Amino acid sequence: MMSLKEALYELVEVPEPMGPVARLVDRQFVLDYAYAQGDFCDWYFTDSPFGGPVGHPLVLANELLFLFYEKYDGNTAQGLHTHEHLRFHSPVHIGERVSIEGGYTEKYERRGQGYVTLEAEARGEDGRLLVEHRGREIMRTVAGDVVGQGRANGELRDRTVVGEVDPRAKVMTHAYHGAPYRSPLPVKSAKFSQDQMAVFSWAGRGYANVHTSVEKAALAGLDRTIVQAQQQTGLIVSNMVDLFGGSWFTTGELDLRFISPAFVNDTLTTTGASLREVDDRLETEVWVENQHGQKTAVGWASAEISDDLARPASLI
Repeated sequence: MMSLKEALYELVEVPEPMGPVARLVDRQFVLDYAYAQGDFCDWYFTDSPFGGPVGHPLVLANELLFLFYEKYDGNTAQGLHTHEHLRFHSPVHIGERVSIEGGYTEKYERRGQGYVTLEAEARGEDGRLLVEHRGREIMRTVAGDVVGQGRANGELRDRTVVGEVDPRAKVMTHAYHGAPYRSPLPVKSAKFSQDQMAVFSWAGRGYANVHTSVEKAALAGLDRTIVQAQQQTGLIVSNMVDLFGGSWFTTGELDLRFISPAFVNDTLTTTGASLREVDDRLETEVWVENQHGQKTAVGWASAEISDDLARPASLI
């Protein structure tokens, strides 16, 4: 059996392939994600436009992000997620065995921090592409030294999220052609408990980190556990499903920067603004704010506008 490496920036190899790893997306898998995310939509448990129940678009979030656990000891990781880029191509059906494969593709130093990029993809058992992930994190760091200083400051950006809506425009209940510039998107809120964070960040699989363990958070210089960036991402994706319906599962794209920490029991609210329509795709800005009005994640989301107005409903 191959021994696992300590999750240190200096030990990362580029390129460093990982997988494939097989996972069965059964009802329990989907239920665990629904509980952790607080998202119990009917498409995930009864029926959907895709024929039978499907998983949340981001149900494989950590299977992709934590792919490096195949070669590194996850209990030694101290990184902070700074950037997430996702492309959705096809829903995963309940009972389907999926394959996840990828690896480290980049590492570099900036302002004394060590950054790594991991790219991964998930495919269905018939070989179809489900979702592509490209994530960047600060790997050589101590969380408490970075939190509150703007985690994405070390990254190059070619555009900026304004984070404003047109107060005269109506809230968009669904994506449609000809939406006015900066129309406000739907609003969705969540407050993640420590139990939810523990399930989401794999405490049940034996991992202790700044998301699941108060002790690990304290050792990193934090007074509370941090909501995992992918859990914030899931909140945004849920809002995009409400906005785009089934189109999000097959054409959705999300590009996020995580700029400030979100902590256990914070009230997190996501919304956004329409920007422009390009080739039948609606481009939007999206963001997450905490109860103090401080933005924790910002970015851009887009998907094709569909004439099918079917939308999922919550079962609770």
